[in-house]
Amino acid sequence: MTSGAAQLYLSGGFEPLQFETELASLAIEGELPPDLGGRFLRIGPNPQFPPRGAYNPLNGDGMIHAFRIGGGRVAYRNRWVRTRRWALENAAGRALFGTSGDPRDRDPSVLGVAENGAANTNLVWHGGRLLALEEGHGPIEMDPESLETLGDWRFDGRLPRNMTAHPKVDPATGEMLFFANFQDGPTSALALHVADAQGRLARSWTIEAPWPALVHDFAVTERFVVFVVCPATLSMERLRAGRPPLAWEPELGCVVGVAPRDGGEARWRPAPAAMVWHLMNAFEDGERVVVDLCEQGAAMFPATDGTPPDEARAVQRLARWTLEPDGDVARMVLWDGPCEYPRIDERRTGRRHRYGYLACDGGPGSGDPFHRGLARFDFETGDLARWSAGPRCAVGEPVFAAGLGGGEADGHILTTVFDEVAAASHLAILRAGDLAAGPVARAYVGHRVPMGFHALWIPTSAEPPSSPGSA
Repeated sequence: MTSGAAQLYLSGGFEPLQFETELASLAIEGELPPDLGGRFLRIGPNPQFPPRGAYNPLNGDGMIHAFRIGGGRVAYRNRWVRTRRWALENAAGRALFGTSGDPRDRDPSVLGVAENGAANTNLVWHGGRLLALEEGHGPIEMDPESLETLGDWRFDGRLPRNMTAHPKVDPATGEMLFFANFQDGPTSALALHVADAQGRLARSWTIEAPWPALVHDFAVTERFVVFVVCPATLSMERLRAGRPPLAWEPELGCVVGVAPRDGGEARWRPAPAAMVWHLMNAFEDGERVVVDLCEQGAAMFPATDGTPPDEARAVQRLARWTLEPDGDVARMVLWDGPCEYPRIDERRTGRRHRYGYLACDGGPGSGDPFHRGLARFDFETGDLARWSAGPRCAVGEPVFAAGLGGGEADGHILTTVFDEVAAASHLAILRAGDLAAGPVARAYVGHRVPMGFHALWIPTSAEPPSSPGSA
């Protein structure tokens, strides 16, 4: 990452907070929905000290921001995830490890010291545990009320090493399916795991992808797991030759793998080159498998010879990939507006969904690092509902919170908004069925919630007991 790009992710809406706090009751504009109760949690990178060497936000210290909604008010709390690296640096009062991945950025005092990751990418609530995730290491368990770090969680010692930051929870069985990329080093193997509804690791197996590649996300259906392997390849030979270890090789194209959920090999299908970071959902349509996702023309990695990427090709679009029984992959762009962070009503995970929610109007390749609005796409009609937060406001990932009606439009969308003019953030709550009308309520934090990665909604019905008003 260039010094200019690194500085971008340390300033403005990305600038790290240097404190932890608790606010018992935020100022509310509008009216909180009476049927909305639970906890909205956001996670992202927040280095506690100025980084050593070039800063890569993918490796910045994780911080969680929690908004507790209930009783007519919203409480707030933020905490760093206290990883091993965080604890050592906190004791030293300065950065020790660096984030670039270059071991030369480490302080000599921590050379050879093992880490347990940055825990900064995503959160999952499963089996009564809140887990902070990043794909290079195993999860770290957090207390959902206090946000105290409880320690590494390895499924009673059965998780060999790392896991994806994007597990999927089946709404019918309660199972959590997840995978590990590069579990045994830079190989093409993808390790798959299934944890039962109580959080116990029930089964594990491995499938072989065609090449070692960066695989960030996947999808599940009622019977299958689905992987999109893009030509973002990893090579130790390139690294030893002084060339980029992670590079873009579009001549390889993509391959899409479908494997049975109960174990077994994947069937791989070729597809044209694209980069896919996040999959919205997948479902079975007779003998076909339908996958909705965000795709971009190229990943922002150099070519194998070090040629820089073309940033204009980084714009992401909403697309549908249909896997036909004969092995063809039919691809169709559904909306060509720049968008990212696709989400659904997660009660539809692995099943046909009608609505998808996205952050839009900005992002990679658009010339604006921030998304400035939210969108809802109707997969039945093709209609798009859109809300603009304004040219000086940046939105986070949209998260669906189910309402009392039970339908995909009966609920609310929650996101954080950073106001560049006020240099402060707020929680915005919008009706899922009337997104274009804008927020019905805003809860003002009074300080910046740095732009991060992913978010989670835990309804009151799924929460552990907590004291009234606690964040």
